[in-house]
Amino acid sequence: MPFKEITTQELLSKLDDNNTKIIDVRSINAYNGWKEQNEKHGGHIKGAKSLPVKWSNYIDWIEIVRSKLIVPENSIIIYSYHKDDSEKVANLFLKAGYSDIHIYNDFVNDWSANEKYPMNYLARYKNLVSADWVKTLIDGKKPTEYDNDKFVIVHSHYRNRDAYLSGHIPGAIDMDTLALESPETWNRRSPEELKKALEEHGITSDTTVIMYGKYMSPDNADQFPGSAAGHIGAIRNTMIMLYAGVKDVRVLNGGFQSWKDAGYEISTADETKKPVDDFGISIPANPEIIVDVPKAKEMIESDDANLVCVRSWPEYIGEVSGYNYIEKTGRIPGAVFGNCGTDAYHMENYRNLDHTTREFHEIQEIWEEVGITPDKHNAFYCGTGWRGSEAFFNAWLMGWPRVSVFDGGWFEWSNDPKNPFEKGVPETVKSY
Repeated sequence: MPFKEITTQELLSKLDDNNTKIIDVRSINAYNGWKEQNEKHGGHIKGAKSLPVKWSNYIDWIEIVRSKLIVPENSIIIYSYHKDDSEKVANLFLKAGYSDIHIYNDFVNDWSANEKYPMNYLARYKNLVSADWVKTLIDGKKPTEYDNDKFVIVHSHYRNRDAYLSGHIPGAIDMDTLALESPETWNRRSPEELKKALEEHGITSDTTVIMYGKYMSPDNADQFPGSAAGHIGAIRNTMIMLYAGVKDVRVLNGGFQSWKDAGYEISTADETKKPVDDFGISIPANPEIIVDVPKAKEMIESDDANLVCVRSWPEYIGEVSGYNYIEKTGRIPGAVFGNCGTDAYHMENYRNLDHTTREFHEIQEIWEEVGITPDKHNAFYCGTGWRGSEAFFNAWLMGWPRVSVFDGGWFEWSNDPKNPFEKGVPETVKSY
């Protein structure tokens, strides 16, 4: 059925209406800031929710809608690059019992072309790239927001080369997370070891590095569950590269799943790494990105800082350690709960169903409820650094000025009997 079209002026008058929900059905990458139709200004209409048309194929689409607090009583305004996409999503809303539905068709030619109309975007959207962007790069063309003549695409994994050899982006090399973090402590390796590892993988401080991993349904019963959580590992490696001093690190939004979803060619070739002679600068170039135990203790006592526990609720209250190699359970006293999701190898609360990063406004709103705000120094941690790195990366993408990873996490903290710990539900935290 035809849906009523809304004008720019009508949309402007609805921006502050709490009952109106503006729905952006373009890709999450366009929502974040990428100009996928060469529009003048990138980003999304202020206050819009991200609901990509791609998700309309999911059987639990309506559950996603409800999780975004979009209810049938709301007035719905849908926009996209293409009228057909807007109408496809509008019909789904109609079938789900929504009746007040409008379509806005002037986003490119009017709204994004006029700097007076309010828009938002992810501060560092350039560091979160699409499969299309990567494809343009490997085809020998120059994608937007890229000004370099050397790049390396890295398929990250943890002791699981089969994840790489069974299918990867053409031209990508593999990198085991063990290259950058030590299995004795699970902290980042020494500056000398990082320098050697990065050089062996052909990476200098001036190389554009595109990181991604492959999600393979982690199972806590496995000996090495992290071997199936490749994309968290990729973001862990990204954080350490930023710490070391790689100036341009990009992450493929959604990891290998996004490449598959785009229908692009998949390679099984074992690509040869091309070492370089020198990383180029002293490591670490950005030491503030990582904090260790002494600084973590200072932050717990500070009114200007948060130590953020990015673990699951059962880990936080001490029911489980979260890992088959960590015996002690509990949490660091004073740590703020940053809720990763179900367990040590999943990050559902920071991702969409297709493994792309969650709408950044939603993450920030959840954080603000517990006092995690950009005016403070926030250090994120988990058991050994992976989930903490992904939460850190989200805050870093938002442009928050003081964000770090507490590298030692629960593993290092719990191994020192002199460090205090707590169990149970804190009085000031709601149950999950």
